Amino acid sequence: MLKITKYHIVLVFLFICFNSVAQRNKKSQNLSRYDFQKIHFGFTLGINELNFNVKKNSNTITNDSLKTLYSKSQKGFNLGIVSNLRIGKYTDLRFVPALIFGERQLEYSFSDSLNTNDVKKIESTLIDFPIYIKYKSERYNNFRAFVIGGLKYSLDIASQSNIDDEGQKLVKLNKNDLMGEVGFGLDFYLEYFKFSPQLKLSYGLINLLKSEDSVYSNSINRLSTNGWMLSFTFE
Repeated sequence: MLKITKYHIVLVFLFICFNSVAQRNKKSQNLSRYDFQKIHFGFTLGINELNFNVKKNSNTITNDSLKTLYSKSQKGFNLGIVSNLRIGKYTDLRFVPALIFGERQLEYSFSDSLNTNDVKKIESTLIDFPIYIKYKSERYNNFRAFVIGGLKYSLDIASQSNIDDEGQKLVKLNKNDLMGEVGFGLDFYLEYFKFSPQLKLSYGLINLLKSEDSVYSNSINRLSTNGWMLSFTFE
């Protein structure tokens, strides 16, 4: 958490510096009237890396044959549609529903197992419904910096929470998730459209774990989402 806080302080400092520099040396601009539109649309695509925040059940790990439990991130991809509402000179309200494909892994090792570890793969197909506030710097020629933050509801349509695992002892997740997101990026004003790379960090706010009577579930008290998403937006 301390490391993340340091990153946020550096990003805010860079954003303030960029905003001050943007007041000077202005040149001719592409899409000069673009930011005066009340509403505009676009699409986004990118890559993501999903992971878990795992709060372990110390009693189970101490008293059972389970020795260690780790979460391992995996990369996926995402695509979405952008709806942007201008609410101020430097502020936008954005709704960016997206389809997210990802995977996470939980690795268990047992004292009585011949295998090094037992891996539980959890594949997710998420439909995200995020609402963001985007705060932009002053435009400098044909680009500007921005920070973004908000909340998103996520529905996992690949959730196995209600299936019969037929003795496979799956780690089941609930379908519904709620996350906070923060990020930053740059807007590049090209001749015919605006291109915006951005990086966002996600923090799960609720416990996803569906309780099951197995060592794989009983060894966990709380399981929530974290991850990052690198997106490329065309508006």
